[in-house]
Amino acid sequence: MLQFRFAAETDTGLVRDNNEDSAFAGPYLLAVADGVGGAAAGEIASATTTYVVSALALAHPGTAPLGLLQSAVEDARGQVRAGVEADPERLGMATTLTAILTDGQRFGLGHVGDSRAYLLRDGGLVQLTHDHTLVQALLDTGRISAEEAEASQMRNVVLQAIEAESAPTPDLVWLDLRAGDRLLLCSDGLTDLVKDIDILRLIGVDSRRLAATGLVRAALDAGGRDNVTCVVADVVDAEPVVGNGLLIGAARDLHNVVDPAHVRPVRSA
Repeated sequence: MLQFRFAAETDTGLVRDNNEDSAFAGPYLLAVADGVGGAAAGEIASATTTYVVSALALAHPGTAPLGLLQSAVEDARGQVRAGVEADPERLGMATTLTAILTDGQRFGLGHVGDSRAYLLRDGGLVQLTHDHTLVQALLDTGRISAEEAEASQMRNVVLQAIEAESAPTPDLVWLDLRAGDRLLLCSDGLTDLVKDIDILRLIGVDSRRLAATGLVRAALDAGGRDNVTCVVADVVDAEPVVGNGLLIGAARDLHNVVDPAHVRPVRSA
């Protein structure tokens, strides 16, 4: 049965006062959510979304991955909207979401925003996600060059997010993964500061824990302007295990979750 072995690391960074990133890593689900909104409670949006996705995955093992991820995005958006209705000062809070879910045979990717997923296979690094940002849209249409995109002050203008005011259209795609593959899910606190060639070098070490720690350290050494979160996971073929997992970042504090009773409680390892 195909599943994940994982390590996860997060850091507030050197500039921000609090960590608005959340993540979950388990045998069958990997997820990273990067909250936006600052004072408008980005940590509430990311923690709630991560909690919803992980709780649904734990409650429905073996469910078709893309269908569950679609439902999770819709449910998370409803909870974010409920959070704004309960406290109007949260208006504007939103979050990205990048998640990979397996039923033991198939792998589905759900993606909204500009957090990323990468695949390391046979020594090569491939980006599995496509940023939902203004700069990426301009790059896709040829209106700016890659060099202009990298230097743009609008790199972090996100066109799609899980938020109260509008419903996103997530990218939902099947992934062709096999035992021996290594995955990286990360917030833009890494990718804004660390180039892909350096990510490739750092993710290739044998230890998942050292890889995750090294990636976060590289972002801090490059200035640490944002929260940074990295989940490193290897795809393995092994006997089924209980689908418990690890919550990190803002999601570790249930006070950041709009309504934990709305979904089945997450059992955190």
